[in-house]
Amino acid sequence: MTAPDPAYDVRWPWSDGAPMEPGLTCVFRVRDEARNLPWVLPPMLAAADQVILVDNRSSDGTAGLARRIAAEQGASERYQGLEYPFDVSRAGREHLATPPDSVHSLTHFYNWSFSHVRTTYSMKWDGDMVLTEDGIGVLRDLSWQLQGSAAVVAIPRHPLTVVNESEAWIDLGSRFIEPWIYPMGPGFTFVKAFEWEVREFPATSERIIAPEGLCVELKWLDTDEFAQWDGVEEFAQLRVQRKRREFEVVSALREGRGDDVPDLHRILAPPGVHVVDHVVDTWLPAARRPLVQPGRRHA
Repeated sequence: MTAPDPAYDVRWPWSDGAPMEPGLTCVFRVRDEARNLPWVLPPMLAAADQVILVDNRSSDGTAGLARRIAAEQGASERYQGLEYPFDVSRAGREHLATPPDSVHSLTHFYNWSFSHVRTTYSMKWDGDMVLTEDGIGVLRDLSWQLQGSAAVVAIPRHPLTVVNESEAWIDLGSRFIEPWIYPMGPGFTFVKAFEWEVREFPATSERIIAPEGLCVELKWLDTDEFAQWDGVEEFAQLRVQRKRREFEVVSALREGRGDDVPDLHRILAPPGVHVVDHVVDTWLPAARRPLVQPGRRHA
């Protein structure tokens, strides 16, 4: 299916013989992430060789804020901001009913976004995921160590629900392990799955799992974290156990039952320090390993 505007057709660099430079490009696909960007973008600009941020119809100034942050970090030459102007189907039934080559499909959106990468490796990253200093170091090392390996890298992330500036709850009941870093090539594109898009890779690819504690995924108790889903009843599927756990955590916190959820930990920041900064800079690096106990790990 051809896009309404040819600029949104997917043109992979290898199809045109475009040269690929050694390095790692981080690709964000975001909508209304201005609240998170001050924590999310600076560490990624420090970690990756290139950053591409694709804004999908934000109404909160996400795109402009991202450009300003890149300039403040002295990284404007390594930052590229793009816009994707189409409504994208929500995960779940809407996604399933949308043809994968439609501009409204998550699959097409992701492939179009990643088709702008010009380095040999690319990384999917979300607009609510914050790297620690250890995470920055790991990604810097991987940027050159992965070259020529064809390996895929999975990075555990730990959901952090922020109640207010001084209080948050970190979920260590599950270690969600998802591949985030892939080589660029015809065997590593996005395809349609039942609830969302999936990046394919050859069965022969080595899979590397990064250490725990490199990244937290920000959740805000005062926002609807499930608006991108076509109904929370989708969480009954075994395939989406991560979302089911997130829904259970948020429901418990809103009802004041956080202490009743196993492996959900309340964190209070010292006066004058935002709880996100406290968790990323102090609490998480000092936390006892393993963060997630054996038997509570989900791929």
